Amino acid sequence: MSATMTAPAARLPAYSLFAAVLSGAGLPIYIYAPKFYADTYGVSLATLAVVLFALRLFDVVQDPVLGWISERLGNLRALAVSLGGGLLALSMYGLFAVSPPVAPVIWFALTITGLFSAFSFLTINFYAQGIEKAGTLDGGHTQLAAWRETGALLGVCVAAVTPTLLTGIVPAPFAVFAASFAGIAVIATALMLPEWSGGVTREPTGIKAILQDNVARRLLLLALVNATPLAVSSTLFLFFVESRLQAPGSDGPLLVLFFLAAALSAPLWAKLAGRFGEKPTLLGAMTLAIAAFGFVLTLGVGDVWLFAIICVASGATIGADLTLLPAMFAKRMAQVSPNGGQGFGLWSLVSKFTLAFAAVMLLPLLDFVGFQSGATDNPEIALTTLTILYALVPCALKLVAIALLAATNLEE
Repeated sequence: MSATMTAPAARLPAYSLFAAVLSGAGLPIYIYAPKFYADTYGVSLATLAVVLFALRLFDVVQDPVLGWISERLGNLRALAVSLGGGLLALSMYGLFAVSPPVAPVIWFALTITGLFSAFSFLTINFYAQGIEKAGTLDGGHTQLAAWRETGALLGVCVAAVTPTLLTGIVPAPFAVFAASFAGIAVIATALMLPEWSGGVTREPTGIKAILQDNVARRLLLLALVNATPLAVSSTLFLFFVESRLQAPGSDGPLLVLFFLAAALSAPLWAKLAGRFGEKPTLLGAMTLAIAAFGFVLTLGVGDVWLFAIICVASGATIGADLTLLPAMFAKRMAQVSPNGGQGFGLWSLVSKFTLAFAAVMLLPLLDFVGFQSGATDNPEIALTTLTILYALVPCALKLVAIALLAATNLEE
């Protein structure tokens, strides 16, 4: 391998760590934050759902604007990313470690807006820079995606289990988690600084040109539909384990099993894609996901070990989604929008919208049927509704995603 290949490749661990920080600030916060504010401050699930949905409406405007800014930062990219990393750390600390100085729902809205605005800006720049990075690697986008998404999935594992592990050991587990996250975020941002030198200098591409591209448009739609099942199951995971399985305290280890299986499977999916192609590999993984997750419908009280097996099997299939889809989109952006800022602004918006959709549709519905977080005597209709929403809805959405991918011609 040439020197030009070796030097950038040596910094791939920095990409993994940065991806781990970003992922730790994403999905786990949607899993923990609503339940934390409901249990700690008594904020209703319906109210929290409204806040999360309003934030996503804000993202409709914000994320494309952040993409536009990203493409025009030039030599200021390193400074802008450093400021974004600082905002991410401070917002996480404020969300979990600071007693609300105002009404809890207002504090929730302020801190989570800061957190996800920083998350969006950093994610857009990170994936856009990846287009440039992939051009220096022998394995291209797939090699970079394997490093990046493996780091991201390991970050999710750590963020998902840490609050549970700290419970009973320290008096304020979420505060300790938030403080630790802030410190690691600063380190990860510093290690990535050499990657931003000079910024991206190619001619910016407008959103209109990206949306006019049939393949890019279809991949964005596929990302929206395919990510929604994970958003649904993530939003309801803690409630399902606590109330349907009646296994409080098992949520942390089960989350780790799920995301660790996804992380360990990511390099395997990358190799399979290199041999058989990304589309056939992803179609196979999505089909296996339905086969594995469908068994959740049969579970009841005490079926923790069976659920653990399902977590491993379904987590392994999610590794394909999180590795191959971003790589496929990045490949297309390299042709349509080489700067990547606007394209990944849309990608970030789509990814986050699925979580908002899940929150605004599911949490009020659970409220309506009488479900209470932490209660030991939820009515049977509430538990049945929880099971259907958690297991059946994701499988149905996955079928739609399979149909979309099968109808998408990636060779156009």
